[in-house]
Parts: sequence; structure tokens; C-alpha cells
Amino acid sequence: MTFAAPVETKSIRFRARSFVAFTLTPEAPLDEWLESLDRWIGNSPGYFAGRPVVLDLNTLKPDVAAIESLVGVLGHRGIRVYAIEMDGGAELGPHLPPALVGAKEATADGLLQPGHKAAPSKPEEGKAEEHKAEEGRAVAQAKPALPADGTLMIRTPIRSGQLVFHPHGDVIVLGSVASGSEIVAAGSIHVYGTLRGRASAGGLGNSAARIFCRKNEAELLSVDGWYCTAEEMDPSVRGKAIQAFLDNGMLRIAPFS
Repeated sequence: MTFAAPVETKSIRFRARSFVAFTLTPEAPLDEWLESLDRWIGNSPGYFAGRPVVLDLNTLKPDVAAIESLVGVLGHRGIRVYAIEMDGGAELGPHLPPALVGAKEATADGLLQPGHKAAPSKPEEGKAEEHKAEEGRAVAQAKPALPADGTLMIRTPIRSGQLVFHPHGDVIVLGSVASGSEIVAAGSIHVYGTLRGRASAGGLGNSAARIFCRKNEAELLSVDGWYCTAEEMDPSVRGKAIQAFLDNGMLRIAPFS
């Protein structure tokens, strides 16, 4: 009598993982919205390259044919739509990105409650595990230090191509920030050298955030989604110590001393 040896099978490992995605919310008239988008892309070429984008269609509410056309139009602009968010549960079909269910807008309050210490090695349950991996990858060579108050301190310059994403508070850079690099922070951004790249403070809905730098040569400054590109900045604030902040819903860039 012979016996067959048991076949060893590898178990498939499933893990839940969340990602931070950018959301585009088209509005009517669509032609004007696309013109505004084209200006953004013209001022910040390659901004959407490699970034996951969710298309929020709850405002526009187009039919399936219009969705298909819009996805194609965005694709020609180098924007890849990973998912579509739209109430009503419309059947999009296999040729379109999947419908997103149960999306929640990221907020600074949700990521770091007042009086709590940030713990990047142990993210809050249900929060983005990818935040930890993204922070580690983005600033792995920038020697970051994370004090108990959630502030991320980077003691070396940020090189071109590096992305620092910090969803737990302020970012302090003791060196300079090179052209082609980017900092995105839930809180304020402080650069003690020259800022040549992009800086987005209040990136998760904090309108009180500010950007400070010793020398402003930035490609883009943004606070809570309101932005100003290098081409749009007044020459009087170029090459100077400045602060950028929101004032009655408008982004202001003012000398700082």
C-alpha cells in the first residue's frame, strides 16, 4: 500500500491597508473647471504623476457616458483616476475605475487629537497604515526626529525628488528644501534654510496652519488647499524671509522678520 505525501500549500496573506489619495471634485461648468485644472498643471507640471486620484462626482453628478469621457480627458492630462466616488450606487462597468464606498475625508483632528502623543509606529486603529510606510520611505534619508507633540524635525536638507508627508502635526526643516521636492504637513511648515520646492501646510483641513521660511524661492506655497505658484508670487517676497497664511479665505504671503 502506498500513501501520497501531503502537498504543502502556502497560505495567502491578506492585509487591510489604507492610502492617502488626492480628490478632484469637478464642478459645472466643466469647461471652466478644466481650464483651472490646466492652469494648475501648467504651473506645477508633473504634480499628479504617480499620485492616486479619486474623482468625487457628487457635485457634478454626470451620467455614465459623461464619466467615461471625463476619465479620458483627465487621462490625457496625465491624471490617472484610481476610483470614483458618487452617491447612488451607479453601475459604472468594468471599463471605468471602481466606485469607492465608505470614503472618509482625512482631517487633522482625526489624525492627532489634542493632548495625545503621535505614535507613528502604532497608527490609530482604522487609520492609514500606509502613513507609517510613507513617512519612513519619504524621509528615510533625511534623519527625522518625532517629538512627543507630533512635530517632525528633519535635520538635513531635503533633496530633489523627495516627498515628506506628515499627517500628525508640524514639519521643521533645519536645512534647505531643494527644487523638485515637496513637503505636505497637517500643521505648519518651518524651513530654516532656503525653500525652493513645494510646501503644503494644513494639508488635511487646518486653515490656521502657516508656512515660514528663511529664504523664499518656492515653486509652490499652499495652505489648506489655497495655493500660489512661483509665477504668481509678488517679486517683493521672492528671496526673502516670509510667512504664508490664510486671511479671510485668501492666501497671503508676507515678509517675516
